[in-house]
Amino acid sequence: MASASPSRRVRELLALCFSFFQSVEAGGFRELESLVTELVNCLNSLYENVVLNASDELENDVIEVLDEILKVLSSPQVDQDVIDALSFHLPRVTSKFADLSSRCLQLVEEIVDRFVEACNPRDMLSILCEALDAARCSLSPSSCSTPLLHGLSKVFISIQRRHYEQLKVAVPIVLNVLKDISLETDVQVEGLFDKALGIASSIRDVSSKLNNEEEAKVRCLLGLYVIQITAILSVSIRDKAASCIPLVIQLEPFLTYCGLTHLGLITGNDTEKLMSTVAIDDDDDFGTSFPDINLGASFLLIWAKISHEVAEAANAALGSDVDELQSNPVKRWQVYGMLKYILSSVDLLWEFKRHAIEFLLDITEGVTSSHCNDEQIDCSHYTPGIYATLQAVTLVIMYAPDADLRKKTFEALKRVLSDIAAPHRFDVLRALVTNSRSPSMTAILLGLVKDSISESSLQATDCATTDTHVIELVELVLRPPEGGPPLLPDQSDAVLGALNLYRFALLFESRECEAGKERSKVGSEILSKKNLEKAYKEWLLPLRTLMSCSIAENLKEDHGQESSLGDVCLLNPIEFVLYRCIELVEERLKSH
Repeated sequence: MASASPSRRVRELLALCFSFFQSVEAGGFRELESLVTELVNCLNSLYENVVLNASDELENDVIEVLDEILKVLSSPQVDQDVIDALSFHLPRVTSKFADLSSRCLQLVEEIVDRFVEACNPRDMLSILCEALDAARCSLSPSSCSTPLLHGLSKVFISIQRRHYEQLKVAVPIVLNVLKDISLETDVQVEGLFDKALGIASSIRDVSSKLNNEEEAKVRCLLGLYVIQITAILSVSIRDKAASCIPLVIQLEPFLTYCGLTHLGLITGNDTEKLMSTVAIDDDDDFGTSFPDINLGASFLLIWAKISHEVAEAANAALGSDVDELQSNPVKRWQVYGMLKYILSSVDLLWEFKRHAIEFLLDITEGVTSSHCNDEQIDCSHYTPGIYATLQAVTLVIMYAPDADLRKKTFEALKRVLSDIAAPHRFDVLRALVTNSRSPSMTAILLGLVKDSISESSLQATDCATTDTHVIELVELVLRPPEGGPPLLPDQSDAVLGALNLYRFALLFESRECEAGKERSKVGSEILSKKNLEKAYKEWLLPLRTLMSCSIAENLKEDHGQESSLGDVCLLNPIEFVLYRCIELVEERLKSH
């Protein structure tokens, strides 16, 4: 019957709801619920029919149905109890039709608006949140959620008390919906974030009516919401970033309203303040509602770097922020830790990572290693974050699509490493080498260790500790912890890097000793008899045997094939450096 004349059936059911409730006092609510259930079933059947048999005729039937619902709800004679009963179901079921056409979307929005105007705001808040959660599982969550988000933005303003508690429940649901929708391949980013901005405007309007502690919490919640949707927006971009600059410009006034600055965001200080304010009395996991908060905070500064219009909208002076970071090592270390969220993400445009690398170069311009060696400033607290960022930097070096970005990233890697105090620098380098899965990157990192040896000697650091690091790193490659010799030729780059590092260390230590410089109270660890014998017997001689066998085998088998000759070409440089290391070790052992 619903498929034959849906608009007439809906009209009949709505009329029955109204008349039956007025004519029967006892048991009226129960009968009314039964009629509402039948109405919902009728609408669901119509929707299933439209999905299976799309046609202009069925779309016209849907428009008639939605128009009829709106007329009944807008009638001044309709009883409030009827509207309340319908409000528990119709926002969810009618939102399914929003993706059929622009006219259907308009009617659904008007229906939701009518419920918002006529019903208790706290009830509608719960109803719309449940409908939004259900919309995430629909075929077109973006279209279905649009009218619900529109209605929710109006509900926020209508709430009369306990604003923060109500918003705290609703905002995570909104963010989950926005994030799910942003993952759709054909989502219209502009339309989606127009509704997201509507939510932000409503939260700001609520905040402006409050005072004291609740106002501060709502304002912080607004700041967190804006930062989170910035991350969602930035990740969802599948075209050039310039296309979303107008949206980001609209976000900036909210940051100003919340007292946030780009410098405070990129250092992570502002986000910590926001989270501590909204979670100070909470025993639940409310903080998990903002999983991308640090990513969004980092993005806000990167957007200002991408577009002067964004910076102007926030009244931000990016140049002064750069100057501040160049002169303040602690804030600079904080920035390193924050940028890992952009550099490590696999879902972003390379344009964003390029700007992040360029920002690293900007804030480290003119910064020397002497700036980070103030004994009164402890870098250890920031080392884990810096290490994570440098891990992401190594991935950019390996996978960046153009040589210019790889070159800039390598320069940024060297500058950030030099900005860490020498003892912590070796710890970071050791961790990077230990966890590297690329032989080529391992070789690059070992080369940076070699550079650090020379620099650390000029700064009179604990050279015995430095020697220990070198021994550990070389052994890690030449005698892998999983057992056996290194795999050749697969590990050729790493092996060559380790041998070059060891050769440099031997020559450097010998030269220092001959120059009469006091390396440490106990002398050079690298040149000690115990470590020389260990290197000779456990690293160099086994590697020489392996090299000889590998080269002989490649020359014997598959003679003349390109792959075999290529392997020999990879092994020859290793053989040359290996024999030089053996000679140096033998010479030093004779002196003992």
